[in-house]
Amino acid sequence: MKRICSIYRSPRKNGMYLYVERSEALTRVPEALLAAFGPPQLAFDIILTPERKLAQEDIATVLENLAKQGYHLQMPPPEDDYIEHLPEELLRRNDPV
Repeated sequence: MKRICSIYRSPRKNGMYLYVERSEALTRVPEALLAAFGPPQLAFDIILTPERKLAQEDIATVLENLAKQGYHLQMPPPEDDYIEHLPEELLRRNDPV
């Protein structure tokens, strides 16, 4: 099952992306989601197959969501994960002496 997908980035939330089938564009995305997402900015088009690896999403979930609801919303990673990966030296830089 091969799908040609357009991926849009949100101007409101860094790391939030909306996957849609290129042939349908944004027609199946609910208006409320588009309002919260902001004006979609096309990031790129990609061919999705079950064998393809994605950086942050499970390909099976993306393909299933595209088939069932016509879109897949990728949320940004939690900010806490980012902070945990910082070196201890940076985490304590602003601590009082």
